Amino acid sequence: MKYVLVSGGVISGIGKGVIASSTGLLLKTIGCKVSAIKIDPYMNVDAGTMAPTEHGEVFVLNDGGEVDLDLGNYERYLNVTLTRENNITTGKIYQHVIQKERRGDYLGKTVQVVPHITDALQDWIERVARVPVDDTNEEPDVCIIELGGTVGDIEAAPFVEALRQLRRRVGKGNFVQIHVSLIPVINGEQKTKPTQQAIRDVRSAGLAPDLIACRCQQPLEKSTTNKIALFCDVDVEQVLAVHDCNSTYHVPLLLEQQQLISLLRTTLKFDELLLQPRLVEKGKAIWNEWRELTLAQDRLFDTVNIALVGKYTNLHDSYLSVIKSLEHASMKCGQKLNLIWVDSEMLEEEASHTNSAKYHKAWHNVCTADGILVPGGFGARGTEGMIAAAKWARTKGIPYLGICLGMQIAVIEYARNVCGMKDANSVEIVPSTENPVVIFMPEGSKTHLGGTMRLGIRPTIFQADSEWSKLRHLYGDVPQILERHRHRYEVNPEYIDRLTEAGLNFVGKDDKGERMEVVELKDHPYFVGVQFHPEYLSRVLDPSKPYLGFVAACSGMLEKIMSASQKVHLTNGVSV
Repeated sequence: MKYVLVSGGVISGIGKGVIASSTGLLLKTIGCKVSAIKIDPYMNVDAGTMAPTEHGEVFVLNDGGEVDLDLGNYERYLNVTLTRENNITTGKIYQHVIQKERRGDYLGKTVQVVPHITDALQDWIERVARVPVDDTNEEPDVCIIELGGTVGDIEAAPFVEALRQLRRRVGKGNFVQIHVSLIPVINGEQKTKPTQQAIRDVRSAGLAPDLIACRCQQPLEKSTTNKIALFCDVDVEQVLAVHDCNSTYHVPLLLEQQQLISLLRTTLKFDELLLQPRLVEKGKAIWNEWRELTLAQDRLFDTVNIALVGKYTNLHDSYLSVIKSLEHASMKCGQKLNLIWVDSEMLEEEASHTNSAKYHKAWHNVCTADGILVPGGFGARGTEGMIAAAKWARTKGIPYLGICLGMQIAVIEYARNVCGMKDANSVEIVPSTENPVVIFMPEGSKTHLGGTMRLGIRPTIFQADSEWSKLRHLYGDVPQILERHRHRYEVNPEYIDRLTEAGLNFVGKDDKGERMEVVELKDHPYFVGVQFHPEYLSRVLDPSKPYLGFVAACSGMLEKIMSASQKVHLTNGVSV
């Protein structure tokens, strides 16, 4: 087993996740089987209870694991299926060790950070790294390990020590470290001192970076590269320049141009690996398709304007998977994505009195968009604005996609304005509403938040007489699909007959026929709501079908995309 550690210095949020994912992709293109692990030094057991405005979106895996958003990057770039154990946190590893101590596994010894926490971390990494994650169902050749935060943080110290020991444990030729650092530009000059200090810090902690990935706004000047090589005591070839690109999908191309594959081959002694010829050929095909698709982005002229009406629009990472899914779909449709951020609170009537300028601007953005997307979220804030946006899309024939809360919003809007239930609402928003068309799920917990939602991959069955459904066509007219979920509330089954009689079609339900999964309007260009989160299964080379249909409808090419979907076996959405 080979390991590639990606760490960071100077500042957090520097792009380690994209560099780690890009490195993994390049390894796959030469025929390697690749897995990935993310280490997050925070005390939370998982990411499930953190607000999206605090740490970005919570990404959900097949097994229901609520994990860091970087695992979404790994799955999208590497086309793998990870588990909750691929995300290690301080809370999770301490919980693991304390449980062993309570069982008496340490036989009376004093339990300490070194060696017990550090040994547990190494054992965890080595065990999880060998778990099959792709369609070969074979043990991976390489595991990418991303260490969150920055080296030098107090909370990261046990992880740094464990990784130092892991390097010794696995032996020379089986471990390589890429340290990501920042090259700021001051008065037009690229400054190397922060990187020099970052390398001193990481070496003083016991690690020895083999490659230095330098993040900068502009391509590194030759003198800057030479200076870093000189004062950080590495060869010039070991300094990788990762400047800002038009798209993060260009980062693998940037690293490939700088011979990263060749450097990894040499350092990790890939000659020892017996790469399967079929995987080598598959890797070449993936790389050719990736290059063709991502480079075509720079030659696109037609623009599709999507209004994202949400509540966490001040931090775009709150909707990272949604953004990526829209990008995947736009590339597939040959469109340049123009994502318009609309704060749903600014669409509400109250905003017209308190902030009229933002109110009118928000409505202008909604009214001029090619399509409207309402993503997931929690709580009452901004929901009336979402309902207003859904009404506009429904009545004006504008393509609409509602995800999780966005589907519930569409149901509430329809109940109010078509079925005549003027006070229809969700009990999450108005607990005392007389027409609770959205209710709390019976099996949910109202006392514990962590890990108590309806989570993970679950089946959706397309119903009889739904052959007309656009979404069903996009999935290839299969009877059943599997998608990932994350929700506490659901459409109230008691209102289904009344809503259906009024023309709101629940074309997809769960395997018991009790829980509403897909809602769609028949005589509308594209009006779809899904209770699941299809963005979690979207891939760069295989876009999520609800998003693909939405962007295609916004671009006036839905019929073409649906026709193509009938001819291709669909892996996305795990059609069965």
